[in-house]
Amino acid sequence: MFRQDEFMIKILVVGSAGQLGMDCVDVCGSFCVRGIDLPEVDVSDRIQCMNILDSVNPDVVINCAACTAVDACEINRDVCWKINAEAPGTMAEWVDANSAFLVHISTDYVFPGNKPLFDALLEEDEVGPASEYGRSKLAGEKAVTDKTDRFAILRTSWLYGLGGSNFLKTMLCLTVGNPCRELKVVNDQYGTPTWSRTLARQIQRVVEMRATGIFHATSEGYCSRYELACVFLENMGIKHNIVPCGTEEYSAPAQRPANSILENARLKMAGINLFTDWKEELMAFVGVMKE
Repeated sequence: MFRQDEFMIKILVVGSAGQLGMDCVDVCGSFCVRGIDLPEVDVSDRIQCMNILDSVNPDVVINCAACTAVDACEINRDVCWKINAEAPGTMAEWVDANSAFLVHISTDYVFPGNKPLFDALLEEDEVGPASEYGRSKLAGEKAVTDKTDRFAILRTSWLYGLGGSNFLKTMLCLTVGNPCRELKVVNDQYGTPTWSRTLARQIQRVVEMRATGIFHATSEGYCSRYELACVFLENMGIKHNIVPCGTEEYSAPAQRPANSILENARLKMAGINLFTDWKEELMAFVGVMKE
């Protein structure tokens, strides 16, 4: 499937301007890597997507591109589905026709989120998304699996990193310079914060090992969003006035899963799981932010 000399593998990172895409380009730098993103290429346009794939002719495509604004997906459904569902199918079609390999990033939102707390979700558990974002991402998974068997789908959750926007950066922006401001954060939604840097390293390992199938790929353990915000800000040395609240206090357009805890069962079974406890990885991230 791959060239024998790993340094000759040509990797195309789609969505390279986002937090995960940036880390993938950096981490996979020992390979021959190119990143693409808007405005250079709109991968939701089938013709543009096929043209860039033909031009680069990669051995591996890492698809980090996604419409992840969960509430916006409820409103802008056409854009959401083109990026999250149709574009992965186009990439899978090209990969299959050109004997390449696709790593596609998916999400915990493909599950309904109603598995009893604190039972972790396994790869084979029944899916059933409760939001348009989740439905579009599940459709993206199906588009990939329908069009090729040369793929690895990695479902992750609560991603954070230096690039792009994320929950931790939002908490930081809202508290810096205004530590007395009361901020309510939900304490009844549980999941696993995942550092995009570690996920990028996991993607690299999946590529190296030619691992195929659907995998869960998150840090170990779990917490609530409230606990995550508090632990992060305290380790950053930022004073805050964050108070816990319930999901019912918010009237967000998209339903959030109560249980987003993923278990990396298949990565562990394959002996290639690189993730450690979420607090350890968060501390490492904080160290990088403070540099």
